[in-house]
Amino acid sequence: MISPPDVEAIERATLAAVAPSRVEAVGRWLVPLNPGTIGRAKSAVPVAHDLAVDLGQVALIESLFEQAGLPAQFRIADVSGLQALRGALQARGYQPTQRTLVKVGSVLDMSTVNALRAECSRVPPPGWADVFCGPGFDPQDGAHRVAVLSRSPGALYASVKREGRIAAVGVGSFGNDWVSVHGMRTDEGFRGQGLAGQILAGIAEEARARGIARVFLQVLEANAPAQAIYRRAGFHRAWLYDYWARHE
Repeated sequence: MISPPDVEAIERATLAAVAPSRVEAVGRWLVPLNPGTIGRAKSAVPVAHDLAVDLGQVALIESLFEQAGLPAQFRIADVSGLQALRGALQARGYQPTQRTLVKVGSVLDMSTVNALRAECSRVPPPGWADVFCGPGFDPQDGAHRVAVLSRSPGALYASVKREGRIAAVGVGSFGNDWVSVHGMRTDEGFRGQGLAGQILAGIAEEARARGIARVFLQVLEANAPAQAIYRRAGFHRAWLYDYWARHE
């Protein structure tokens, strides 16, 4: 079980990592208002898993999205304390998509996933962004992810080089007594070589140096290869969520 304070800490740390250009607070909701392809940076999320339905707050959140020129979208955990809220959104025409897992683990376990360590720096090194837009990735989505992750406060940028160029990347973001992992990408020509494990181990080493013991990440439920890597690194499920949006 994840404690209520940890739920809130993880949600706040998540938004700090993806660095939306604007975040509004509505009661126990955080409402990031950011254009682009990153769902977490443009979906309203409650910071508690036992929130009562308040349709006035839902309407206010919808108006904030409308004023920002963005479609309203919500990110809601599939937990019993939010089932009434999920039903209320469905009654307003929203449908769930893109089921995603929040997974938590220990920094110590993550540090043992690979004996080799990625290099970490406070700014993205040359060639770091290229991996996001390379073959096998959506270049528009990659550009948006580079933009938001590059402005994340306090982030560290991990990379592994192969054949004279950066072949794998990731981001460690530190806040609220957690380290979170984002932007895990491996060039398609270097997959299956354990580079993702080196990224995780490098971020873990930096976290241990800062005295941080806990780590979380988010991964699509359907992404079996990533799930396998994270299981080896000691991650386990905290909760599952969906994005709720209206579809024409």
